[in-house]
Amino acid sequence: MNELRPEDWATTELTARGISVHEVTWPHRYPWSQVAKITTDAGDMWLKLNLADTAYEAGLLRLLGTLVPAHVVVPLAVDARRGWSLSPDGGVTLRAHEDGKFRIEVWEQMLGEYADVQRSLTPHVADLLAVGTPDLRPQRLPEWFDLLLNDPFVRANVTGQLDALTAMRPVVQRAAEDLVASGIGPTLQHDDLHDANVLVRGDKHAFFDWGDASVAHPFGTLLVTLRVAARKAEVEEGDPLLARLRDAYLEAWTGEHTRADLVRWVDAALTVTKISRALSYRRSLRDADEKLLSEYGEGVWGWFTELLEANPI
Repeated sequence: MNELRPEDWATTELTARGISVHEVTWPHRYPWSQVAKITTDAGDMWLKLNLADTAYEAGLLRLLGTLVPAHVVVPLAVDARRGWSLSPDGGVTLRAHEDGKFRIEVWEQMLGEYADVQRSLTPHVADLLAVGTPDLRPQRLPEWFDLLLNDPFVRANVTGQLDALTAMRPVVQRAAEDLVASGIGPTLQHDDLHDANVLVRGDKHAFFDWGDASVAHPFGTLLVTLRVAARKAEVEEGDPLLARLRDAYLEAWTGEHTRADLVRWVDAALTVTKISRALSYRRSLRDADEKLLSEYGEGVWGWFTELLEANPI
């Protein structure tokens, strides 16, 4: 029996909905996913094939389409076993909408909306884990740190920093314990939240590309977001502008915790999320050959060595 081609699966799903396919192109091909643009008589559609250990994204998209439909692109069809999803075009990204500009008030609003999404998903952690979302809850992070520290690929690339990284284990342990004790429950953490993964929908925003996501302490999301914001705004890490974005995000929790505690937990989350980012690349490159590892492998050991660097704020 011939293996089902993803293009045929997508065409069948669209035809069943009375939609005619005109053209299929593949503008994005990476070791972790491939994305096809499908031109139809009902507008553009997007077929995503999650590869390696990112296949969970398809089932996660279906779940998010049920739990928070206003804040995601709800897929038309999902084959969770294969890691395939078929979605309508979500519209204009925040990056395209800003056209090279950086407007802090827009980012503040976006982060507030995203924090609300995270809080609304906190009661659904069991469902998030059930569809295969990686479990990076704080209590497991020392275990994941040890896995990376003993990974032969990582060790081969951090020989000059191995002792310093080994000495970071107590720091990771304390940060993880502080996050567990915070009382702020784990939820869905995007782990790659920036303006190219945010859609502008009138005066609201939606979020997509969840292939790096995990169940984790929510505050870790700020690691990538603040670094990208610093580049977009052309400011140095530690700039007051980044504190303003952090505080806009934290506003959702200020009625329940002191500002000092929230800021401390952000610092702890930024530290341990460097482990999360390394693990994301590790999942994505599970089946990579030497050529792909040489091209993308720095994402694994490079993020791990970021534990030796200061946080963006």
